[in-house]
Amino acid sequence: MSEETPPSPYPSPITLSPITLHLVTLSSMIKSLIRILINHIPRRWIQPVVGYIMPVAGLFYAGRRVQCPVCRHAYRKFMPYGYVHSRENALCPHCLSLERHRLMWLYLQNETGFFHHPCRLLHIAPEKCFLKPFSRLLGNDYLTADLESPWAKVKMDVQHIPFGENEFDVIFCNHLLEHVTDDRQAMREMFRVLRPGGWGILLSPVTVGKKETYEDPSITTPQARLKAYGQSDHLREYGEDYVRRLAEAGFKVQAIDYAKILPVQDVLAFGLRPEMIYVVRKIQ
Repeated sequence: MSEETPPSPYPSPITLSPITLHLVTLSSMIKSLIRILINHIPRRWIQPVVGYIMPVAGLFYAGRRVQCPVCRHAYRKFMPYGYVHSRENALCPHCLSLERHRLMWLYLQNETGFFHHPCRLLHIAPEKCFLKPFSRLLGNDYLTADLESPWAKVKMDVQHIPFGENEFDVIFCNHLLEHVTDDRQAMREMFRVLRPGGWGILLSPVTVGKKETYEDPSITTPQARLKAYGQSDHLREYGEDYVRRLAEAGFKVQAIDYAKILPVQDVLAFGLRPEMIYVVRKIQ
């Protein structure tokens, strides 16, 4: 009699179906393509066409596992996104919202009267996902502004905002200040044009556990900035003193870890990740 082969102590290898293998390969290709595009092609060239390309790519993400609260479209998962390291489940193929945009939308919807009370809004560096819903909501009281973006109605430098004092009820400015030469001047300008009693959301990437912002004007090349700040077009890496900088401009600041407040099922269903929401107010 032949001896039986003893069972292997190692687990059997997982065999993937051809469809699963194709999806994994396609996901990897899309991840690499997005990273190449956002790192090597100027944003002002990408922005006019990206809204036509991404929905087509979204066909490969068909499903109902996650839903974007901004555009209400559902997918198997969101697309990957990231300048250096791609984040899985990040980009909505339809409206191009990222995790921070979906988190901000939920905050506006659940915690403010933004969608129910008319206001004059200055939206600096406007995100595509917000353009249509905010425009429908506010009409001519919705003003978009940026130095380069093709989505902006007003071309302006945030360090020199071309409006008078106390003109706006609300200001949104997300992930811009880390790109600005004099971020403190930009903060003072936003405070100046916000009316007393007005409020805003000024999101910036802040490194958790880092007490002080790191910036060095002698770092000028894209390669050196990438090494120092984590992105080639950043001029600083914000620390937890970001709140103090906003306060020094005159704002009363509230830092809200909103993803921790939401139910876990919402965090998963809307593809969120931890990011502080910085709510600023101009006290009367």
